[in-house]
Amino acid sequence: MKILIDINHPQHVHCFRFFIYIMKSKGHEVLVISRNKEIEHSLLKTFKIPFVDRGKGSSSMTGKFFYFFKAISIIYKQCKIFKPDILLSFGTPYPAIAGWLLRIPHISFNDTEDAKLHHLLTDTFSKHIVTPACYKDDLGKKHIRIKSYFELYYLHPHYYKANDSIVNLLNLKDNEKYIILRFVSWKAVHDVGHKGLTLEMKRKLVNKFSKNARVFITSETKLSPDLEQFRMNIPAGSMHDALCFASLLFGESATMASESAMLGTPSVYLDKNGRGYTDELQEKYNLVWNFSTTEEQQNKALEKGIEIILDATSKSSAQDKSKLIKNENIDITAFTVWFIENYPQSVQILKEDPDYQYQFK
Repeated sequence: MKILIDINHPQHVHCFRFFIYIMKSKGHEVLVISRNKEIEHSLLKTFKIPFVDRGKGSSSMTGKFFYFFKAISIIYKQCKIFKPDILLSFGTPYPAIAGWLLRIPHISFNDTEDAKLHHLLTDTFSKHIVTPACYKDDLGKKHIRIKSYFELYYLHPHYYKANDSIVNLLNLKDNEKYIILRFVSWKAVHDVGHKGLTLEMKRKLVNKFSKNARVFITSETKLSPDLEQFRMNIPAGSMHDALCFASLLFGESATMASESAMLGTPSVYLDKNGRGYTDELQEKYNLVWNFSTTEEQQNKALEKGIEIILDATSKSSAQDKSKLIKNENIDITAFTVWFIENYPQSVQILKEDPDYQYQFK
């Protein structure tokens, strides 16, 4: 079987990483095409996954428009050369459209409800859309719901083992608490009209949290000189270890909030619309606390963060809850291997017996 995978975000590297290893070990051919927006290429090189570069893209709307056609063209040409049986991506329109043009099925994996434009362009041209069971919207006949979280693609105990050497990398003292602040760029298509934390609030966070723990910042954008000194400088592949041993994640990334939950670290997440999976991680597991981005909500989020840090039991409680998550949800990598190897028959199997997925524990 020949599989073409499109990578559009650093998380997609992690999600497809073990799937790629397993499929190749079983004799399947895999071609990876990757955007070079953030650290996608660095991660692919770290994990020794060969790839075709489809360029950096653009942050301007005009640039995004022209890049849209460029990306489709690159994937289309690679399809003509590689001749894949199936295309996979995490809600990316470029392979969906290229696949539709060439009559090659595209499977979209998506957990972001508010990416409306991507949904319009991707879902229309995809054969099926796979989402977590907690996904808020109904995507119709193409929709396949899975009892898992996408972060378990790479943070399930079958694939992830924590490395405590991160403590030395961060120059931490014995048993020193630390907090990770995550700031995003708000330049994705689905971020249009959204505003994140103000510079004043970022400074306030550092000042307040520093009284009770060491503070590290990970940011997609340039930081002001006074905040730059708090930037976390570690290898790209070590971020999950940093999240695992942290006492709190506070920030604007739904992915990192969910990753923290899988790793047993409480998190405070701020976004205008939220996500189905972060809502569930709050309502069912009490591991993520969701807030909007109004000034009032930002201050309430800070209060919640301080409450968590001052609670001596918050970390151990979060670790217990993360074990529950892994017991109640399937190994989504193992599921995806089965689903793709047996596609399209696998779709019919799931329609007739949705509980078939629970064998992938």
